[in-house]
Amino acid sequence: MSDPNKAAIAAEKEALNLKLPPIVHVPENIGADTPTQSKLLKYRRSKEQQKKINQLIIDGAKRNLDRTLDKRTPVLPPPDYPQTMNSEMKKKGFNYMYLKQCVESSPIVPIQQEWLDHMLRLIPESLKEGKEREELLESLINEVSSDFENSMKRHLVQNVLVKPPVKWLEDEGGPLPESPVGLDYSNPWHSSYVQARNQIFSNLYIVHPTMKMLLDLGYTTFGDTVLLDFTGIRAKGPIDCESLKTDLSIEARKAEEKIMNTWYPKVINIFTKKEALEGIKPEKLDAFYSCVSTLMSNQLKDLLRRTVEEFVKLFDPKDQQRLPIFKMELTFDDDKMEFYPTFQDLEDTVLSLVERIAEALQNVQTIPSWLSGTLTPVNLDTALPEHVLHWAVNTLKAAVRQNLEGARKHYETYVEKYNWLLDGMAVENIETFQTEDHTFDEYTEFIEKFFSLASEIMLLPQWIRYPMVRLDCEDLKTGLTNKAKAFANILLNDIASKYRKENECICSEFEAIKEHALKVPETTEEMMDLITYVEKARTAGIEELISRIQESKRQMSYFLDVFLFPQEDLALNATVLMWPKKINPIFDENDEVDGWRVFGPQWGTYGG
Repeated sequence: MSDPNKAAIAAEKEALNLKLPPIVHVPENIGADTPTQSKLLKYRRSKEQQKKINQLIIDGAKRNLDRTLDKRTPVLPPPDYPQTMNSEMKKKGFNYMYLKQCVESSPIVPIQQEWLDHMLRLIPESLKEGKEREELLESLINEVSSDFENSMKRHLVQNVLVKPPVKWLEDEGGPLPESPVGLDYSNPWHSSYVQARNQIFSNLYIVHPTMKMLLDLGYTTFGDTVLLDFTGIRAKGPIDCESLKTDLSIEARKAEEKIMNTWYPKVINIFTKKEALEGIKPEKLDAFYSCVSTLMSNQLKDLLRRTVEEFVKLFDPKDQQRLPIFKMELTFDDDKMEFYPTFQDLEDTVLSLVERIAEALQNVQTIPSWLSGTLTPVNLDTALPEHVLHWAVNTLKAAVRQNLEGARKHYETYVEKYNWLLDGMAVENIETFQTEDHTFDEYTEFIEKFFSLASEIMLLPQWIRYPMVRLDCEDLKTGLTNKAKAFANILLNDIASKYRKENECICSEFEAIKEHALKVPETTEEMMDLITYVEKARTAGIEELISRIQESKRQMSYFLDVFLFPQEDLALNATVLMWPKKINPIFDENDEVDGWRVFGPQWGTYGG
């Protein structure tokens, strides 16, 4: 029999063991944030945030519905809506459609960027290659974002609203579209592309060390240089077209010789070394040298192309600081005003320099041809492409014509003002004037127009400077001046001829008076006629002749300034001026003769 006290003590201990939990020691890292805990906490927080956001959206949608229930607008049912539907179902359908529109218009949380990034990482890298990669990725992101937004709207409508049992209110949504099955998205050209790419890599040898050396040598020699130096052309001042053509041709020949004496020997030296053909199979040797020739051709073509482009830039009308200055003249030949050289000659000279540049470096042998030393060498293809030459020619034609526009306009001013001296109009005006009856002063006024025109032309500037042309107008000025003076001399000769005839007429009349005054009359009647004639000559006749001599003297003053008299005309002019003095002794002698005839010899003794 057991002790009751012991049984009670054992029962109390057992009760204590049931009530107290076992002692568990706290882990040392209980306050640390392990990776697993961080991941779980992050997932839990994102779920809670999404839940809160959805709840806010639902609450906002419900508040919007409560505020707009009294202001809702009716929604028309579809055309097949049954007319027999009761008013209660109709009302429910209208309300649901309106509420659905309100819910769908609520803001939707956009898809998170990290989700998109994770989806993009699932795409194989091979599908991300190509020129249209950015457009395809953007299209994919837009499609996924749109599907996410539509799904969220359907989910929100289903959580907020209860669709009434109306047939025409069936959900227009549905599951997301699935990828089509059984379609072939393979690229049939891919294998041929890979094959062609491998063939190119195996034949062009673009990574061969020798090709790299050749490429570096080309960059070092031709990198930033051109075949000709155009920087100092304008500093030379005005230059003839042929001189510029000659100078640049000589410079091109020297530059070509320099390249063939520096760059080309270095190229040959590269391929005379043993390691030049290292790794090249004998059957691939032709392909390798073909690649070499292509690279050398491209380097030389690029040098020529840049030279042509620099030459074209010289004539850019927008940048006149480098323009060459050409000598040009306005000439007068065979009654024509012309340019020398002509615009066409100048343009041809400029275009011929493009051709001269294109002709350079056309006799560079290929490496196999030089190494083999064949009698008929094979040259590199260094001809400039046709489109480059076509562009250069068209650009230069337009630029040259634009730069010559100033000289052309200056020529047109000469034509506008003075071409009537050359086109026959001046001759016609003079001939018409000569057939008409004009006074001496009208003649001189017409003559002065030509002399004034000649003076005006002589005062025009000899040199006219334009950005691309120094225009010499001296020859044209001299020719037009001489032409104007020639017309003036025609009128002068005409009026001088009339002046000469007038002087001869005056002298003839004085000679007639002298002859009559010194004539011995045979009869009394003749004596009386003589006396009457002499008396008339003393008064009216002499006065008229003296007036005519004064006019002749006035005209002589004009002629002495503008006209060169021959010797006989000078003697005639002097005779005219001397007649008034010579005529008085003749009249006195006439008086003595008449007195002797009337009164006899004693009149001569006593008459005085």
